[in-house]
Amino acid sequence: MNIIINLNKSAGITSHDAVISVKKLFKVRKAGHAGTLDPIATGILLICLNEATKVTKYLSDLDKEYIMTAKLGESTDTYDSEGEAIKRFEISDLRFQIEDIEKIIQRFVGEIEQIPPMFSAIKVSGKPLYKLARKGIEVERKPRRVTIHSIEILRFENPFLKLKVSCSKGTYIRSLCNDIGNALGVGAHITELIRTKVGSFALEKAAAISELPHKISALHPIDSALEHLPEIILQGDSLKRAQHGNPIKMALTTPSHFVRLKSPDDKLFGIGRLSRGFLRIERLLLI
Repeated sequence: MNIIINLNKSAGITSHDAVISVKKLFKVRKAGHAGTLDPIATGILLICLNEATKVTKYLSDLDKEYIMTAKLGESTDTYDSEGEAIKRFEISDLRFQIEDIEKIIQRFVGEIEQIPPMFSAIKVSGKPLYKLARKGIEVERKPRRVTIHSIEILRFENPFLKLKVSCSKGTYIRSLCNDIGNALGVGAHITELIRTKVGSFALEKAAAISELPHKISALHPIDSALEHLPEIILQGDSLKRAQHGNPIKMALTTPSHFVRLKSPDDKLFGIGRLSRGFLRIERLLLI
């Protein structure tokens, strides 16, 4: 079974635990996910089974959409409600109009730099940051460049602010929340986070673990899950070379990009990359 599952992860479990549960349910050899969700977060977690574990990169690169609820007036060390409060303001000090908040959040739309939170899985000198953070150690983190496509205010009931955020891969919504709180001058942390889209994968068609394996709309073959990648159909000597992992010379007029590789019978057998006049084989799939 080589499929991608659009899982609606519940709150209170790690992405790793969700993968283990799905792996046991489907009784497969290999399983992995295409983009971590924090334990506090719910929503889309793409889980890849067997040969589909080879394509996690091409799924994790997709744009994301989140709905987050932020509590203004209180900052925490984890940037969410699971952490310790490190700064508080009285609600009476939070005298914001929605127009004021709108002006502030629009500063974060576009290409921005983010500093990842200490409580994250990013590694420094081989050690995950969250392990250092639990020991009270804070280290310098390099800013990351990400793109925020849009931020929409869904609701504001002081001190709670509900936002819909569309963003590029690698965006830390917890950091975005913390930065917005700092820009407002009162701090903020996340109390609820839902991932509602990953590329064309939508939350409405995701399945809770209890709905698997019967919710068919949540189960995707590798080919359809990667439909955002253009396809190239190979035949003859080119097909044989590609199936053995050898590069193929091609006349190119397009920038470097990934493609699905197919045989004349429309069977997906790999992922390639068009670059500098060659089609190079990135992954071969045994499906």
